[in-house]
Amino acid sequence: MKATAKANTNIALIKYWGKRDEKLFLPMNSSISITLDRFFTVTTVEFNERFSKDTFLLNGSEAGEKESKKVFNFLSKIKELAGIDLNAMITSENKVPIAAGLASSASGFAALAGAAAKALNLQLNDKELSILARQGSGSACRSVYGGYVEWQKGEKSDGKDSAANQLLPEKEWDISILSVLVASKEKKVSSREGMKRTVLTSPFYQGWLNTVEKDLETAKKAISIKDFKVLGEVVEENALKMHATMLGAKPPIIYWESGTLAVIEKVQRLRLSGIQVYFTIDAGPNVKVLCLPEDEKMVYKALLSTPGVLEVITCKPGSGITYL
Repeated sequence: MKATAKANTNIALIKYWGKRDEKLFLPMNSSISITLDRFFTVTTVEFNERFSKDTFLLNGSEAGEKESKKVFNFLSKIKELAGIDLNAMITSENKVPIAAGLASSASGFAALAGAAAKALNLQLNDKELSILARQGSGSACRSVYGGYVEWQKGEKSDGKDSAANQLLPEKEWDISILSVLVASKEKKVSSREGMKRTVLTSPFYQGWLNTVEKDLETAKKAISIKDFKVLGEVVEENALKMHATMLGAKPPIIYWESGTLAVIEKVQRLRLSGIQVYFTIDAGPNVKVLCLPEDEKMVYKALLSTPGVLEVITCKPGSGITYL
């Protein structure tokens, strides 16, 4: 019983920030993302009675204890779903530059969920696979699909209505997404810890929840009619609000570096010059910049010359899970 799956990573346009259930990865709010074409994980899962234990090989070497524990805990859920007790060999090649601020957990757990489910012949539909992937990493549920994707938060305590769905296929609206690397140091506060601290201590967090539903509706409408200006504006506002909630946490969480601010300023100057360009920032210092394909080369050049910028990586909307 063996299968191989490939999943692309994604970036959030309307952010997921805060969990209502830590174990099931149930979010406090719904979110919207774009699946990217450049960065992905390819994972092969083989179940065999000859294996004496579960093994996880990442990029050619046995993974560390921390990573292996997350993967094996998730794998146990898949085994339970399938009603089997066989050990597995997991071989994963990760083509996501973690230093560039692109979360590899989304593509990693989506590929693992897809490969393991196919190896065990679980015959899950996309929604069921999305629910399964979510239990490894929240954002992984969005990487099941290509293009523009919404993760609906759901209301049920068991998480069976918290799943992603595709809003628009990747080939129907071509935009450019530039990942701007401004810092390569490991961040002091993980996304998971930052999220939890913000929910528990920030007086601004309720304001986030009060406005995020409106942001979602604005973004969904903009995607449906392909209005780049409206989408860019709400994406930028949403990211800044998320970081504002972190500034109110105790102690405050500041992910930005001097290069982050330099990129923000460059994007604002480009916009004043008449270019439609917008930024978004996840829980880290690096910036994702959205622009139209016809402006891509000029925006790329402008960003690359910005003080503090180390690298700029250009992406397009990418596909959902595929099987190799």
